[in-house]
Amino acid sequence: MVAHGFQGNLLGVRSVIEEFNFIAIGSIMTGYFIGYFAGANKIPELVGKVGHIRVFAAFASMASLSILIHAIFVDPIIWTIGRFITGFSIVGIFIVMESWLNDRANNRTRGQLLSIYMFITLIGLSSGTLLLNFSSPEKYEPFILISLLLSFALVPILLTKRKAPKFKKIGYISIKNLYKTSPLGTVSMFCTGIIHSALFTIGAVYASSMNFTIFEISLFLFLIAISGGIFQWPIGYYSDKTDRRIIIIFCTFISALFCVLLITASGTSLQNMYLATSIGVNKIMFFSYIVLYAGMAVPLFTLNLAYVNDYIPKEKFVSAGGGMQIIFGIGAMTGPMICSLLMQKYGSNGFFVHLLFFHLMIGAFGLYRITKRSYKDNPESTFTPLPRNITPLGIELDPTTGADISSPEKK
Repeated sequence: MVAHGFQGNLLGVRSVIEEFNFIAIGSIMTGYFIGYFAGANKIPELVGKVGHIRVFAAFASMASLSILIHAIFVDPIIWTIGRFITGFSIVGIFIVMESWLNDRANNRTRGQLLSIYMFITLIGLSSGTLLLNFSSPEKYEPFILISLLLSFALVPILLTKRKAPKFKKIGYISIKNLYKTSPLGTVSMFCTGIIHSALFTIGAVYASSMNFTIFEISLFLFLIAISGGIFQWPIGYYSDKTDRRIIIIFCTFISALFCVLLITASGTSLQNMYLATSIGVNKIMFFSYIVLYAGMAVPLFTLNLAYVNDYIPKEKFVSAGGGMQIIFGIGAMTGPMICSLLMQKYGSNGFFVHLLFFHLMIGAFGLYRITKRSYKDNPESTFTPLPRNITPLGIELDPTTGADISSPEKK
């Protein structure tokens, strides 16, 4: 997770240093999500054929190799291919990891395991952003460090004495059926994919283009990751107490408000970059706004899942989560490219214009849907904080899904 949090942001900063245009950068970042989406559909079959350990070893090695390709060949086309390989490999690692956790858990420990997994994911991703200070992005050392971290992750699983679990495939509810079940949840998840993919990949590009120092870029990215995780708990608590649509609409409109404030704090164009100066009121306000923005925007992923679960029986929570992941993935594949087009047109603050537009779309559609459907309380559906990159296998760790993963062999 440390390597994962480091590599995408490193490439974003390096892309600006290499003076790639915003369209090229958008293509590079989109490559990751296309690979992630393709791997999510192909790798479960591969795990069933050759087993968890071989798949983990193969794709951790591929991820370790692909980051070195970026260091050797500094070219947008090569980097896009490399990001595709990375996305395909990373989702393979997640699938193995979460499948193994599911196999080792029982109905008494699933909630604890999910909490620990969430904590490790959050700390790993946020720590990875701080590694931007390790060495200059123009040098090869950061790329070597990422490769070393990914290679080191192979050691525990290759040396384990535990028998690898049998892979259990996850069913999916179709996009059409999900839309019929919850139009707001489906549309909101699609837009959330567009928002989050840009936030977590183009964020480093934005900060670098605004002439932040490397420390300021790492702080900017760290605050997004850490505040997005921490705010999930209080937002989730209140969403369980009231109509979840109200919380979704509130979070997305407040996020839109902070997008406007962030544009104001940072200047209105590339020619008016207050943030390129030394620490001052504008920059302090900017970092304060980004903490509050991420705190409102990042929990939307899990809010959408919980809201869809409000309208389906408990036994379908996991398959619905799988379908929602597909919707999120389709949105995520388009997010970086749309954002880069807006940045090409409006300058660096096109980044926040992108986020603002799609938050307003969620909010407007949410207000419309409130007039079409009355509130329905489902006591079996509760908000559980989840990492943004969790797979359907990881969603099964949530105790509220009711997934019975105990077996006669374990008893």
